[in-house]
Amino acid sequence: MPPPPRHRATGRVTLADVAQAAGVSPITVSRALRGERAVDPELVARVQAAAQRLGYVPDPAARALASRHSTHVALLIPMLSNALFVDLMEAVQHTLRPAGYQTLIGVTHYDAAEEEQLLREQLQHRPAGLLVTGFDRSDATRALIAGSGVPCVHLMETSSAAGVYSVGFSQADAGAAMTRHLLARGRRRIAFAAAQLDPRTMQRLEGWRRVMREAGLYAPTLEWLNPAPSSLALGGTMLEQIAGQTPAVDAVFFCNDDLAQGALLAALRLGIRVPERIAVAGFNDLTGSDQMLPPLTTVRTPRAEVGAAAARMLLALMRGEPVPAPVVDLGYELVPRAST
Repeated sequence: MPPPPRHRATGRVTLADVAQAAGVSPITVSRALRGERAVDPELVARVQAAAQRLGYVPDPAARALASRHSTHVALLIPMLSNALFVDLMEAVQHTLRPAGYQTLIGVTHYDAAEEEQLLREQLQHRPAGLLVTGFDRSDATRALIAGSGVPCVHLMETSSAAGVYSVGFSQADAGAAMTRHLLARGRRRIAFAAAQLDPRTMQRLEGWRRVMREAGLYAPTLEWLNPAPSSLALGGTMLEQIAGQTPAVDAVFFCNDDLAQGALLAALRLGIRVPERIAVAGFNDLTGSDQMLPPLTTVRTPRAEVGAAAARMLLALMRGEPVPAPVVDLGYELVPRAST
């Protein structure tokens, strides 16, 4: 069998090549592959067979240019190594894919300049919609979003600003709720330990500060803030350092479960009794937190629900349908376990 024809400039099999092989016009090929009902089923079968035989792959950029309708949604998340954002991303894709949309994923690494560059690159692909994480970004990136004319939904945080669409929950309120839980358990010297120091971590810190000040128990020495990437090892190191502080700390609220899990492992190694000597709490309820020794008290965050709800909101915006509420607060759940 002779090799399939190739476009001389790109080497790609083109829609015209499929049309020639099927003995129909290019417009018929386009309509048949889009699944339009007006095309005769026999022609559809012939076109599909030719496309499969030639290895034809539609060019989404060319299709978007011709139809002024893109099937891509740009999704910007801070990290792929964090299970929180993996859960969110999978929920977004699970919601958008049946509706005919693909996600273009960009990872910002919590870097404002990197996010701006990624967004510029994504917008060159003429996405039908944007999903971005949080609200902390450069003025240039905000201007790009506003000037693009592309529907945009913000993830993991909420805002009541006019014309802004968001799905998330109050990170500060969740941080305050965990601090109140530790106070209710009789803890008074409650440290807040954090790494990465991204915007949502700092909002949890503000929730902790608010409650500790209200209780008259706040002290700057109770803040343990490290800009290094979060890890189990760092959590263990932080617990060892905090446990040796004078006066003695009787509880540590870690900004995430990675650090808290590492702290519990270190406590076992060092013979520090949890929660008798020191209570340990985390945030996000990641996999394995309920299997720690003792099981970890944490805040369960609705990351998959946020991804699905945000994708549904974006679908409505892209279709020009009404959005019942521009702000969706999905809340959080305090999960008390034996570590506190």
